[in-house]
Amino acid sequence: MFTGLIEEIGKVVQIRREGQKTALTIQADRVLADAKQGDSIAVNGVCLTAAELTKNTFRADVMQETLARSSLGALQIGSPVNLERAMAAGGRFAGHIVTGHIDGLGHIRSIRNDGSAIWYEIAAEEKLLRYIVEKGSVALDGISLTVARVEKDRFFVSTIPHTRENTILPTKRVGSPINIECDVIGKYVERLLAQRGGSTGITKDFLAQYGF
Repeated sequence: MFTGLIEEIGKVVQIRREGQKTALTIQADRVLADAKQGDSIAVNGVCLTAAELTKNTFRADVMQETLARSSLGALQIGSPVNLERAMAAGGRFAGHIVTGHIDGLGHIRSIRNDGSAIWYEIAAEEKLLRYIVEKGSVALDGISLTVARVEKDRFFVSTIPHTRENTILPTKRVGSPINIECDVIGKYVERLLAQRGGSTGITKDFLAQYGF
């Protein structure tokens, strides 16, 4: 599990493609301080396994399914990437629950400077927007952000200077793809309700029985 609080910005130093698999080698510092082979590291919000480690790089294999659902396939040598280690048991939980499993891609429709804040308008498909809730949480390229507003085919987030200074958001432009992971709680709730035929079990008789 991750929290959506980016620890550092890494850099892609090698890309090797073999059939349906792509191997990324990423230069990093902080996330490798206590890393071991097999550890999980989120790269632009995508949970990857560190298959090989050196003092300042790690290699991760990316499957075709991951490339199809995320923006990792568009990375080039030299591309900056957001990095976060998996949360340690007992660690401080300061963002929101992020699994590292990308739900889909959005695209930046507009970027607006509003004094100390920068607003990002993100276009997304309905299948993603159904889980986007105003004042709820969303992970964009692995960054835990609060949703400011939701419209029919888009949503908006506002970022503070600290977020922009410590993530790759400043490299994004209008039209740039961005990885979206919706809040996992909403997805589980929907699944549970679907298994119960969409009913919560709360009826008028139930409320009357308990004094409502």
